Amino acid sequence: MAVAIAVVWGAAGFPASPAEAADLDEVQRLFRTGRYDECAAEAAREVAKGWRGDDWYVLKIRSELARGRYAEAGASLTEARKRYPASLTLDLLGREVRRYDARAGDGAEASSTLIERIVVNAPERYDSPDGRVALGRYFLLRGADPKKVLDRFYDPVMKQQPDFAEAFYAAAELALDKQDYSLAADTLRAAPKDAAEDPGFHLLKARALAEGDHAGSAAALAEALRINPRYVDGLLLKADGLVDGERYAEAAEALDRIDEVNPREPRAWAYRAVLAHLRGDHDGEESARRSALAPWAGNPEVDTLIGRKLAQKYRFAEGEASLRKALALDPQYPPARVQLAETLLRLGKETEGWKLVDEIFAADGYNVVAFNLTTLRDRLSKFRTLEADGLVVRMDPREADLYGDRVLALLKEARSTLGARYGAMPPTPLIVEIFPQKQQFAVRTFGLPGADGLLGVCFGPVITAISPASQGEHPSNWEAVLWHELCHAVTLTKTRNTMPRWLSEGISVYEEGLKNRAWATQTTPALRQALLGEKLTPLSRLSSAFLEAKTGQDLQFAYFESALAVEFLVEKAGFPALSQVLDDLGAGKNLDAALPSRTGTTLDQLDGEFAAFAKRKAEAVAPGATWEEVDLPAEADSAALTAWIAKHPTSHPGWRRLATRLVAEGKWPEAKAALLKYQALYPDYVGAENAYMLLAEVDKRLGDVPAERAVLEDLAARDGDATPAQARLIELDEAAGDWEGVAANSRRLLAVNPLIPAPHRALARAAEKLGRRDEAIAAYRSVALLDDTDPAQVHQSLAKLLREAGRPADARREVLKALEEAPRFLDAHRLLLEIVDADSSKPPETPRPKAEDAP
Repeated sequence: MAVAIAVVWGAAGFPASPAEAADLDEVQRLFRTGRYDECAAEAAREVAKGWRGDDWYVLKIRSELARGRYAEAGASLTEARKRYPASLTLDLLGREVRRYDARAGDGAEASSTLIERIVVNAPERYDSPDGRVALGRYFLLRGADPKKVLDRFYDPVMKQQPDFAEAFYAAAELALDKQDYSLAADTLRAAPKDAAEDPGFHLLKARALAEGDHAGSAAALAEALRINPRYVDGLLLKADGLVDGERYAEAAEALDRIDEVNPREPRAWAYRAVLAHLRGDHDGEESARRSALAPWAGNPEVDTLIGRKLAQKYRFAEGEASLRKALALDPQYPPARVQLAETLLRLGKETEGWKLVDEIFAADGYNVVAFNLTTLRDRLSKFRTLEADGLVVRMDPREADLYGDRVLALLKEARSTLGARYGAMPPTPLIVEIFPQKQQFAVRTFGLPGADGLLGVCFGPVITAISPASQGEHPSNWEAVLWHELCHAVTLTKTRNTMPRWLSEGISVYEEGLKNRAWATQTTPALRQALLGEKLTPLSRLSSAFLEAKTGQDLQFAYFESALAVEFLVEKAGFPALSQVLDDLGAGKNLDAALPSRTGTTLDQLDGEFAAFAKRKAEAVAPGATWEEVDLPAEADSAALTAWIAKHPTSHPGWRRLATRLVAEGKWPEAKAALLKYQALYPDYVGAENAYMLLAEVDKRLGDVPAERAVLEDLAARDGDATPAQARLIELDEAAGDWEGVAANSRRLLAVNPLIPAPHRALARAAEKLGRRDEAIAAYRSVALLDDTDPAQVHQSLAKLLREAGRPADARREVLKALEEAPRFLDAHRLLLEIVDADSSKPPETPRPKAEDAP
């Protein structure tokens, strides 16, 4: 319901006496620090004194609510309303109290009518900072435009009363409600300094930072709980994060701490229902849900919370069922509607999902998720859809023309190979959407911009990925990304979406390396050091490595050690045992039970054996190398570096520094000798300034083409993203007339970047030489889209191939395009005449008899 807002500010309200204010501050501090019983008792004493103002009642009621004493809170509210029937703060607080105590509704209607009359006729009655903030919340509850509430209520108070923290809290809450996390964070940064004493401030900050700054969010939550260890909202957020990290025992402990404060807290019971669901305890889940709904049977937040957490665990079908229960209680409950819309889209139920997005956006144009999804759908409507054998691929039209067929072929191969390997086929249809812009991918995947560091996500029936167009100058191998994501689709199907994150990611990364050695994650010096240091996460709680990652390197390490854990399990128990673990998960068994059963080892033993395995793996990397850094100036010449190496003969950083300096100085024979020693120390190193590319440069300078080619082939076999090596190999193979080599390396380069003309052009020439006409036609068509340096020749080549393929109409169309670009192109004129002559020499077709002429 839209509400018009027209407020005229008048005189200030009644101030509290200095003595009362001092007492009030002290009792408020009791509340902020979790001493709720003391706060309620002090407030009751002050209420009995008859102080003017509703502050003491508000403190008393909030303390009683915090302890789950809903009947007492209801009685306090009824008494307070008799004394302060026009209190807007009590009216707002009463809405919460009445959910848990129906008797608190006595007098509510009369009070609300009075307040509405005052708001309309005498708004100056609420002309104080807290009154204005209360008015803003009042209007929001009545369907007012959020932007107008922010502009007319919260912003003026924040500007005129910058020391009034509640206005900043209200503005941040509004932003969080609309999923505008950056605005919420910015608002809280401007809050007064004394807000730092309030756990509520830190909790809002933790929520605002949760999407983009996990470390900052964790620090803010820790500060909130330091101030008030009994802060239920803080403990709930902590439990939420522990559930995300699959640290379920610790989450249960956080919920037990809530139980000490408020054993009737509905959200705590909702989390218990989630934990019971995840361990397959359906009776326990239903019992916890009943307890959650006991104080208020119509509470939609309970099933919304359960549905949200199940969806975050990729239990989308179960999440959908819970969200529908929430909407059965309150069909217009916004959080449930938004979460259900996203869940439906992730399940591939697009018709219903998009319809719900439209309804949400129509009801609330400021909902960031709904706005983002609506905008995205307009972009998706312009995508091209490619379909084959149950696969539905949506891509930018230009990209579909360039490599859409390769995408379909790769997905078919992955589905067939991985489906057979794991004994499970992914859902049909399987929707794959590839986005040329990272923000589009993020919105489709999470409803919000962001998703830094992610290249693809699989929900089971839906896969989203970003194309090379959105990855800058050094894109990742898109074939490896899609292979990885389709593996998720297979294993999620096999386990009925019950996999812990580390196992799901670990298997997909592991399978990349099995498919193609060049796709395997290489053990960099940083990863090696992390394995040998204190960063290794025990196998039994590997999923927490993803949640606790503070940097992109931390996230990379989480993927790496998860794949290493899968390799360890296969080496220890065999691949059939790994597959059986997935079967156990699909049958409802917990991983903590499945792993010991299939490996014959306890979890503690597995943790110890995995740690030893990881250490052995790390020690096997460059075993003869040391890692002391060169302590010489950046401008040090090769002579100085040679002297340093003499004292540190096994230093990998030292040999790298010496080799690159010798290359820079053009001392080719000396550089090659140094590079061979550098390479021998650490053959698997393919990072910046690796020995392979430097050796190739030296061999090129020395004119040793076979050596250059060999070292580049070695690098390309080790690194699927080594585009400079792939491009140079194409040049060398073409010069040598090795057309099979040209074709192979062109395909390698296209697997990383299909949006540049060079590999398409090289593949077209190679396929033409090798007599692979269809491949040559497809490659020339891509060249025609990407390269305008000689379009006439490209269309001419296409025309010849199409004519040979028995497609004269298509051939004529291409030769005419060639002549349009170059009207005096003699070869094109000759080809056009040949096509026309061949067409005219055909015998005329015998007319088919008309139906009425048939005997």
